[in-house]
Amino acid sequence: MTDSSRETVELALGGMTCATCAGRIEKQLNKLPGVEAVVNLAAERAHVRYAPDEVDVGRLIATVVKTGFTAAVSTADTRADEKAEKVAIYHDELRRFWIAAALTLPLVAQMAFMFGAGAHDDMLPRWLQLLLATPVQFWIGWRFYVGGFNALRGGAGNMDVLVALGTTMAWAYSFVVTVANLHHQHVYFEASATVITLVLLGKILEARAKAKTSAAIEALAKLQPQTARIERDGQLVDVAVATLIPGDVFVVRAGEAVPVDGEVIEGASSANESMLTGESLPVTKAAGDRVFAATINGDGLLRCRATGVGSHTLLAGIIRLVEEAQGSKAPVQRLADKVAAIFVPVVTVIALLTFVAWWALDGDFTQALVNAVAVLVIACPCALGLATPTAIMVGTGQGARAGVLIRNAVALELAEKLKVLVVDKTGTLTEGRPVVTDVIPATVGAGDTASARDTVPGTAGDIILLQLAASLEQGSTHPLAAAIVARAKADGLALSTPQNVLTSAGRGLQGEVDGRRVQLGSVTWIKEQGWSAPQADELAQAGRSVVAVVADEILLGFIGIADPLRASSAAAVMRLNRLGIEVVMLTGDNAGTAQAVAHEAGIEHFEAEVLPGDKAAAVNKLKGAGRLVGMAGDGINDAPALAAADVSFAMAAGSDVAMQAADVTVADAISLSRATLSKIRQNLFFAFIYNVLGIPLAALGMLNPVIAGAAMAMSSVSVVSNSLLLRNWKPDKD
Repeated sequence: MTDSSRETVELALGGMTCATCAGRIEKQLNKLPGVEAVVNLAAERAHVRYAPDEVDVGRLIATVVKTGFTAAVSTADTRADEKAEKVAIYHDELRRFWIAAALTLPLVAQMAFMFGAGAHDDMLPRWLQLLLATPVQFWIGWRFYVGGFNALRGGAGNMDVLVALGTTMAWAYSFVVTVANLHHQHVYFEASATVITLVLLGKILEARAKAKTSAAIEALAKLQPQTARIERDGQLVDVAVATLIPGDVFVVRAGEAVPVDGEVIEGASSANESMLTGESLPVTKAAGDRVFAATINGDGLLRCRATGVGSHTLLAGIIRLVEEAQGSKAPVQRLADKVAAIFVPVVTVIALLTFVAWWALDGDFTQALVNAVAVLVIACPCALGLATPTAIMVGTGQGARAGVLIRNAVALELAEKLKVLVVDKTGTLTEGRPVVTDVIPATVGAGDTASARDTVPGTAGDIILLQLAASLEQGSTHPLAAAIVARAKADGLALSTPQNVLTSAGRGLQGEVDGRRVQLGSVTWIKEQGWSAPQADELAQAGRSVVAVVADEILLGFIGIADPLRASSAAAVMRLNRLGIEVVMLTGDNAGTAQAVAHEAGIEHFEAEVLPGDKAAAVNKLKGAGRLVGMAGDGINDAPALAAADVSFAMAAGSDVAMQAADVTVADAISLSRATLSKIRQNLFFAFIYNVLGIPLAALGMLNPVIAGAAMAMSSVSVVSNSLLLRNWKPDKD
């Protein structure tokens, strides 16, 4: 079964309470033929890839329901309804918590008074304690019975089993003591009620914290405009964006957001695309340029034709990438998954052994029961299950806000371990567009003789040189011609209309400008004509493309053109070197240009005149040395190398092909990777150490069930809160 024949669906899940729930759903879905499923406890989502000829969405949902949970297809259109439903459930849970707290408070107050005063008699009559604790146990705590039953029916245990079993044991023992009127025995109604109340509080706090982890997705979705101004029968009409189809012509006024992806067919302006690319500078837009949904139009009016609507816009694609990344699993999660899968059975056995041991050795049935309950209550796999996905959700969401798109958690984890980063030159280290860097009037070089062709004196201004060249180049579509014309216009030069323009392929062009016969050409061409060009040779050695300008058989001078280094490239290379990552540049450009760019960027190792296929081979060669290799590029020619690398980075301004071949976008992903993996390791440490220390203490009788319940509830909250600290991560600007 090929990837192209598979389809994907996102399922919104309900009823999960811990990592074992997520693991059980994932296991049952993956048993289906042609299905690859990943369940995210923190997001309450299942990302499923399936073969439509073997299984359909209805069967996927039925499998989840049979396992004991709820499922529904999740799309951008249903996200608002899902959020509203979660809000309603949250408020219902909050209401139940306050009722539970009101019923539990008198029991806790009595326990605190007895402990402080050293008294042994109950302050509250036991029948009143029974009346207060029973609604908490069987009404407020009913969710734990339902969740535990569904888990056991599915062939596994979960946190609900532990809570239901532990609190029921405490309540049932207290009930028997109360009904049998055994005054010499203590009752533990306060323990069962308090544990349920605290666990419910923990779930509420956890839900609030988890809601913040998805804030980045919601912020991206809110960028999408809701209305568009389109042309209908010669009139401009406001319509819902959802009704647009490819080919519709829409108008974007100054300051408005672009409704869908499109192509400019009339008008000129600039667009703020920082919400998509992270680039703060506005991008010039004219006829033929692409515009993207949610970007902000500048001060001009644009008339555009829709090319991508609905789920086919760049913004929708970014949201899908972030959602998929948030739902994916990092390899570091595997250990937590293995532990969670066997956690509940192991804890149940430990609780049983604790009960038997204490009763046999101490002879105190009550103490044995209390210690066993404490073991059941404190042992919760929630923190283990939340350790990785919450950090990934916050990290990928924060990255998306900064223009760092992470395709999956594997790439996120591998990026931290990179030792070599291979970079393309054009468009990655450089701006990706030629600009005029030098305008140099010609002078007679040392050693030139009178036989050398006439040259303009060194005092000749570069204004005439540039003006004549730009006037002649106005009709050319060559990138170097565009650079010359752009520089002349930027300098405010008035251009004349050329006459009788002739082009000589690979050599240059000639024509008449204001009555003067002007010729533009390569250094090779002018040397063939007998001119001396030491200045041109110097420019070429510096990595410039050189255009010679001749007017009326006089060499006026040279125009140096280069693809300038990005303002951030040298600092980025320096930062990578500080991180212990070697930067290697591969380029198809000539050796002189490659050396100049590498020197300016601070790169020691580079290869020039490398063909696209050879870039992939070079990446594989570096990988063969046993080092983890990343690749950064922005063009179609970089796609093979991006795919060959262990981790690939596509520049935000790159082509769609490069973006699809890459795992990660923008170099700041390495910093984000290290920050996120640090949080994951911290979370896993806290989750493991909490259970490693807590369970033995409870088994040894050193933890009261109430304290155990409070600690268990706060463990999940602390893990999620620690992950939320990633929201402080910002791209390194130095």
